[in-house]
Amino acid sequence: MSNNTNLSPDEIKYQQAIKRVKKIKGFYTHAVVYVVINIALIFSKIHFSGNGNWDFELRDLSTAFFWGIGLLAHGLSVFMPTMIMGKDWEERKIKELMEKEKQNKWE
Repeated sequence: MSNNTNLSPDEIKYQQAIKRVKKIKGFYTHAVVYVVINIALIFSKIHFSGNGNWDFELRDLSTAFFWGIGLLAHGLSVFMPTMIMGKDWEERKIKELMEKEKQNKWE
């Protein structure tokens, strides 16, 4: 872990923005892989009959369903903290914890 004590407030905000962008990029990558793989799985499960009809069973969507739950959890972990706690919550909490640490050092 890097030492942030020598960084200016702008540099700290920049580092936080980099981390946030990486989390968002990770979610979008996960979503694209989810869509591509599940489309391939669905097409592999479709059975065409000789009369032009095709058969597909609901259980063939189980992978998409359970993986979708994981994708939803990933999305919530990336996007919900700012929706619930506000944009500046993290910064306020960091300052609060730093003040408590400073008070504990002097006691």
